[in-house]
Amino acid sequence: MKLIILTSRERLYRDEVKEAILPGRDGELSVWDFHQPFLCRLRRGYIEAVKPGAGSARPARLFLVKDGLAKMRGNVLTVLAEV
Repeated sequence: MKLIILTSRERLYRDEVKEAILPGRDGELSVWDFHQPFLCRLRRGYIEAVKPGAGSARPARLFLVKDGLAKMRGNVLTVLAEV
């Protein structure tokens, strides 16, 4: 799936990922390819972007967010974040 992370000032990230782990208001949310469409609020925490082909060590990119929204639609996960 494609993960896009945007702030009010810039695009922080845009790439293909195998999994994205989000700090949802009600707990962590793991999102995979072709996840059911959703819209959720984010709390302060880390967005973890796991690249395709990552091994068990899960080398990933981490993005600290203060607040935000995440929307999954059409195998594209878009995050609007305050960092």
